[in-house]
Amino acid sequence: MTEPRSWLFVPADSERKVMKALDSEADAIIFDLEDSVALGQKASAREVLQNLPKRSGGPEWWVRINPIGSEYHKDDLHLIAIADLHGIVLPKAESGADVTRLAHRTGNIPIHAIVTETAASLFGLLSYRDPKSPLAAMSWGAEDLSAALGAASKYDANGELSFTYRLARSLCLAGAAAAGVQPVDGVFADFKDSDGLRAEAEAAAREGFTGKLAIHPAQVPPINAAFTPARGDIRHAEEIVAAFEAHPDAGVLSVGGKMVDRPHLMQARRVLERARGD
Repeated sequence: MTEPRSWLFVPADSERKVMKALDSEADAIIFDLEDSVALGQKASAREVLQNLPKRSGGPEWWVRINPIGSEYHKDDLHLIAIADLHGIVLPKAESGADVTRLAHRTGNIPIHAIVTETAASLFGLLSYRDPKSPLAAMSWGAEDLSAALGAASKYDANGELSFTYRLARSLCLAGAAAAGVQPVDGVFADFKDSDGLRAEAEAAAREGFTGKLAIHPAQVPPINAAFTPARGDIRHAEEIVAAFEAHPDAGVLSVGGKMVDRPHLMQARRVLERARGD
């Protein structure tokens, strides 16, 4: 199966919201036990997840546990026994050592690490390269990072993300590529601004991200569309692959009136893989 395009967060303490998320078109659902669940609701949230109905097919199920070192972390780990659980989302990861530490407790279950939520995390993005790691995805977040840095706002005077947060985003993308795992873009907070979401998701896809976090079911269709190759892109990719198959010793070829080389071939193959759902 291809990497999830849409990763939808849902507070695990709300059965109503959980059921709504299950009915969405998300490729992956993240049942959240961390930021969206009040301290007094952690136990009831775990109970909701333990009583989820059995299913056949549908989106991947992931659980965002509380951070390593949190008083709630160990209790959250009991949820890995849920039969349909695909993986764990680890918040506030600061290095690959945190993934290794979690994996010692959870075995080979896939881990999606959120890797830019603390000041220290920005200095550890290359440490996730470990071929034995169960790490499957890396995403970034600006809200917790801005709080950790004591920032008054994560936006500049023009309403755009400030340099620090754009840097965190780029480091996440490069770190995921270096580790050979899925790079997942962060959330778009205004779930009513569908045009803004669409533009941000399409920009993320152009840059190399292959999925995006969502905080509302309405965000799922635009995200899925942004990370699904368009027919024109598929045709162009097929032309590039066919050209190099016809001339396997060539380093540079002309396709559609433009020069393409081996990096273009790699990109074309990725497009076709995602189109096939590999």
